[in-house]
Amino acid sequence: MKFGYQTNTWGGVVGHPAGVTSVKDLYYLANGSTEEAIKEISEAGYNGFELFDGNLMQFKDRKEDFKNLLKQYSIEFIGVYTGGNFIYPDILEEELQKIEDVSALASELGARHLVIGGGAVRSNGILESDYSDLAKALDKVAAIAEKYQLIPSYHPHLGTNVEAPDQLDKLMALTNINLCPDTAHIEAGGGDPVVVIRKFADRIKYVHFKDYANGEFLPLGEGHQKFDEMVKLLNGIHYDDWITVELDSYADPKKGAEISRKFLSNFEK
Repeated sequence: MKFGYQTNTWGGVVGHPAGVTSVKDLYYLANGSTEEAIKEISEAGYNGFELFDGNLMQFKDRKEDFKNLLKQYSIEFIGVYTGGNFIYPDILEEELQKIEDVSALASELGARHLVIGGGAVRSNGILESDYSDLAKALDKVAAIAEKYQLIPSYHPHLGTNVEAPDQLDKLMALTNINLCPDTAHIEAGGGDPVVVIRKFADRIKYVHFKDYANGEFLPLGEGHQKFDEMVKLLNGIHYDDWITVELDSYADPKKGAEISRKFLSNFEK
């Protein structure tokens, strides 16, 4: 296993303001310095990083700057997190084009994984057809990722129509995309990440860890997540890819990264 960290802790989770009026610009965005995040992630002892699509696209015309960061800090670009509503036909083409642009740049800059969140919740509630529409859209996203030699994985998330265990089961039966279990989001949605990893072991190509307790996302070891059981399951399926810590916010981002890295040392052989 290899250990990475998400840059979103530096600046927190926001969105690109242009996305309010332009679907093609509807990116996730961390409002901090990507350069500082990569530097401190490396200093904390991680070998790779993941970032949001909006932060990646800031380097669209500065590709050499991005490559120089990788060399300067001897760190790998694991992947990029993107997403969409995916249930509204009128905007789906724009969402897929955005994801294609992100995938192309990510691949060019050496990424391995494309992580996809989403599945909108309507103001008047979720329709049963939303799951089949989401599944069809995710299959199209997977095809885009594979076109650019990226490994696509769906990431269940609070605030989408795939929060609860039954919602995840419903979706996974309708699509062929891989699953990126975010252990804390799964628990916050009422599920058990150990059960999810066991159930979908053959579809897990990438993993997000973060701890959780009392409704709060936490550095690893500061909540009550059963990471020892999760790692045992992953070892049992000979999982040999990245585990990325993805902590949405922390008062001192580098300190949070260091706490989780020290905890992960328990699983190093």
